[in-house]
Amino acid sequence: MKKHFLLAGIVALMLSACNNKPASELTLSGLDPVNFQTEVNNAQTNLYTLKNKAGMEVCITNFGGRIVSIMVPDKNGKMQDVVLGFDSIADYINVPSDFGASIGRYANRINQGRFVLDGDTIQLPQNNFGHCLHGGPKGWQYQVYEANLIDPMTLELTRISPDGDENFPGNVTAKVTYQLTEDNAIDIKYSATTDKKTIINMTNHSYFNLAGNPSKASTDNIMYVNADYYTPVDSTFMTTGEIAPVKDTPMDFTTPKAVGQEINNYDFVQLKNGNGYDHNWVLNTKGDISQVAARLTSPESGITLEIYTNEPGIQVYTGNFLDGTVTGKKGIVYNQRASVCLETQHYPDSPNKADWPSVVLEPGQTYNSECIFKFSVEK
Repeated sequence: MKKHFLLAGIVALMLSACNNKPASELTLSGLDPVNFQTEVNNAQTNLYTLKNKAGMEVCITNFGGRIVSIMVPDKNGKMQDVVLGFDSIADYINVPSDFGASIGRYANRINQGRFVLDGDTIQLPQNNFGHCLHGGPKGWQYQVYEANLIDPMTLELTRISPDGDENFPGNVTAKVTYQLTEDNAIDIKYSATTDKKTIINMTNHSYFNLAGNPSKASTDNIMYVNADYYTPVDSTFMTTGEIAPVKDTPMDFTTPKAVGQEINNYDFVQLKNGNGYDHNWVLNTKGDISQVAARLTSPESGITLEIYTNEPGIQVYTGNFLDGTVTGKKGIVYNQRASVCLETQHYPDSPNKADWPSVVLEPGQTYNSECIFKFSVEK
């Protein structure tokens, strides 16, 4: 009898050891890396965590090259997750979104999805009011990047985009490198090469809620944009070709003010057309990455985000189309204007605007773009 119970106990322990895999360690932001492990188009997805000595944490998935969470201290020293996103890879796959994504080949809109290159008219997918938005419905935000964790603070992502990908010409090899710095900045570097003349315009599409509370709108955030001009849009969100002054309009953030101060002033046609702010500003920085391009501060948390870039423009999007139908991390429903996006970029529809900075990439050239998200606390 004793032998029988002893044997049964040994078998039970063995079964327990086989069935109970070691529990994965949650990230500081509460993410379970196991929930980000799957295969998409025969490519493995994972969650990668970057940490610095100050305690800041950045979590990134190679599905779409997306920032999933950013943990930074608020004015009371409490760590806050300041970006919108999902708890699992399944939601990123099943719920169409741009949350945190590395956008390509072309960030923002191309008019009617059409442009001319060396006399050839190229027709792209039309996935937004008749235009091509963020590279089309199968843009890079829905593809798996090859990931290389170079060190605990640096992740390199590579995307090989074949000729004809969403009908863009050229075999393109693109890289996105996320580097966390010791002074609480995320330095994002983009590069790309091609074997055929093409266009490229990459950006990061993080939705920032600097209060760390996306159940509330971010319209109380104080914003500064270092730009005297912007590019107006029509009712389909397409740039008109005009470069207009911000002075004496609700588009003027050269003096910091609350995002929501004039956001509902639909008597100003640009706010009506954009359903709020969804516009590209023409930066005064002219590619000088040492100058602040934009700044955003949450009065609630004291968290401040400064943007530095070598790009000529920045798209400010105030989450106007979030409508309560999407539930994000920790079961929080994302309502309208729960966030502010600050996307460094070339101007929308540049391929069709000959006098705007060029987005053409030739064989033998290397596309280079950089964006720095630097966090601090205003007490």
